[in-house]
Amino acid sequence: MLSVVRGRRLFGSLIKAHGVHGQPTVVNLPFTHRLNSSAVDLNTAHAGKVAVMTASTDGIGLAIARRLAQQGAHVVLSSRRQENVDKAVKQLKSENLSVSGTICNVTNEDHRKSLVELALEKHGRIDYLFSNAATGPEFKNIFDTTEEEWNETFHTNVTTTFLLVKQVLPHMQKLGGGSIVLTSSAVAYSFFPNLGPYNVSKTALTGLTKILASELYPMNIRLNSLAPGLTRTSFSTAVWTNEAFLKDLIKVHGFLRLAEPEEFAGIVSFLFSSDASYLTGETVVVGGGFKTRL
Repeated sequence: MLSVVRGRRLFGSLIKAHGVHGQPTVVNLPFTHRLNSSAVDLNTAHAGKVAVMTASTDGIGLAIARRLAQQGAHVVLSSRRQENVDKAVKQLKSENLSVSGTICNVTNEDHRKSLVELALEKHGRIDYLFSNAATGPEFKNIFDTTEEEWNETFHTNVTTTFLLVKQVLPHMQKLGGGSIVLTSSAVAYSFFPNLGPYNVSKTALTGLTKILASELYPMNIRLNSLAPGLTRTSFSTAVWTNEAFLKDLIKVHGFLRLAEPEEFAGIVSFLFSSDASYLTGETVVVGGGFKTRL
């Protein structure tokens, strides 16, 4: 009963008397980007929006960059290697998509600053941030991980993610809102053997997602995470080419196959879009049946 009373008090604070008969009306909440899904044109869902993306020149990042650009966004790509940036930008421009790019090793403060500055210089705004960069030590028992490897994994996968969010925050505030998606992993919930530090860093990202979202929602900025299952990318080559590992994976997997990078593009496009206007602080697992929850 106590919880019911508290609920009434909470929702009571959101309504006020209206009209001669005192009929209640809901007070407008700060989220201004609501839109009925039936009104969304999928081909222009991100028209005029500017998306800043890390680790976005191949794999999942590139697939998402392409989808956002196809739906009208101006996408700013980045990668640790200039040749990868040049290749991806050339490829997407050949498809008549609005893209630019720069080198960005997320552990380098100057690189992170340059990425943000490029978006502002070219487009004057930042609506979306997709934080996708990650690293992990070699495939081995967690107790064989050195302190240096442990620290590098957490700095790249967790700390720089927070720093990027912090860096784009004032620019989203100027616009009156924005949307951020972090890349976590299904292993945040159910670990892959011999990838200990990587597993734990992704679990930490789910906590970071909750904390940052709670701080950002009063600013009309939504923050969610994507948690992919095992995907056929260059980053995960050492895992999906390991036949013994894949044999064990079958025991906990649903589809019994790897995902392709393109299978995440629609999910992230949705998370950025106005269709997800009431969704924040969530980690969306796209794991092909990988056992992550009850």
